[in-house]
Amino acid sequence: MINYQQAKNILRKAKIKIQDEEISIKNSLNRVLAKDVISSSDYPLDNNAAFDGFAINSNDTKNINKKNVKHFKIIGSIAAGTKPFNKKIQKFEVIEIMTGGIISNPFNTIVPIEKVIFYPNKKKQQSIIINQKVNKYDHVRFKGSDYEKGQLVIKRGSIIQPNHILALKTLGIKKIKVKKKLNILFFSTGNEVSNSDKIPSWKVRNSNSHYIESLKNNFLFNFKNGGILKDHHHKLFKSKINKMLKSKTDIIITSGAVSAGKFDYIPSVVKQFKSSHYFKSVMIRPGKPVLFAKINQKAIFGLPGNPISSAACFRFFVYPFIENVLDLTNEKPVQAILKNNFEKKKNFTRFIKSKLRTTKSGKLEVELLRGQESFRINSFVKSNVWAVLPNGQSKFKKGQIIDCFLPNQPNIILN
Repeated sequence: MINYQQAKNILRKAKIKIQDEEISIKNSLNRVLAKDVISSSDYPLDNNAAFDGFAINSNDTKNINKKNVKHFKIIGSIAAGTKPFNKKIQKFEVIEIMTGGIISNPFNTIVPIEKVIFYPNKKKQQSIIINQKVNKYDHVRFKGSDYEKGQLVIKRGSIIQPNHILALKTLGIKKIKVKKKLNILFFSTGNEVSNSDKIPSWKVRNSNSHYIESLKNNFLFNFKNGGILKDHHHKLFKSKINKMLKSKTDIIITSGAVSAGKFDYIPSVVKQFKSSHYFKSVMIRPGKPVLFAKINQKAIFGLPGNPISSAACFRFFVYPFIENVLDLTNEKPVQAILKNNFEKKKNFTRFIKSKLRTTKSGKLEVELLRGQESFRINSFVKSNVWAVLPNGQSKFKKGQIIDCFLPNQPNIILN
């Protein structure tokens, strides 16, 4: 039996190859960027006004003071979205300009509307009175001051978020190259598993497939439910693997039938194929046993049947594998202060259903909840993180710093 870090090393070396594809920005949310996005233009596209006011030539104000005021004739108006003012400009002339309006020569600065003195009055605006020197480039947004043409916008390996989409649309970028989503085919196993709402006491409702499917957008994969494999379906499962090897499916995940019982046929069927990077059983709780094998450029995960074991193994085995295939930066743990003592077997890694809170002093504190057995979902509902207690240590004391991971989305969102 191997430890968790050894299992992760095997998963890393078992990376499968997937293709890139070009997609429209409108379909890019939660996709992984396969190529750096470079700005194809300057932004802003031209110098423009940061405030409503009047565009003037600052050189015309260099000799102005309160004893030597000057009237500047209003010769026009320009709004955002209209062509730049192109009439010949004389000295001591100004144009009214709205926020976003383009500033053209010889104008080079803005007097905000709040500071303008009108002549003869606000209702009859013939000119504005300037009674002090005005600095060059006041309230001007400069061409290319946010993004210059050729500048990196989003780095390869980023997960596209709404703020990225805003930038891409603003910069006029219509399409980007992303990693194709992995296609996962999921099977529940066991005669006891039922899709019915009303079940007898000797059955269990099929919850694992619904939980894994609910994670598909956050954890970046496509999901197909293969249904329930019964206790005598070992030949059917073998045929499903053969079909996978010829299909667009990248990963098969099973839930249950990976232990050593009479009907636990997943390992024996997998071993009938020429595989690499195989492991079965890792020193973890919950989640023992868990199986992995790479067959050609496909992968198979055999997760335990208990709901919490299945959830933990997806989070700490399947997602790190997906992360590596998609060339994502390794997610980093959220570190928090342990609120309560805990003891475990020294050589095992424990994934603990936990509650992360912020203290009054602003520190992150994590409570390891009661009810850690793999069949207990009550504590999973109350939790908001998995606390990870690594192998090599048995006693964890209050006040110790430990690693935490979000259960339903990658920590990479927080980096």
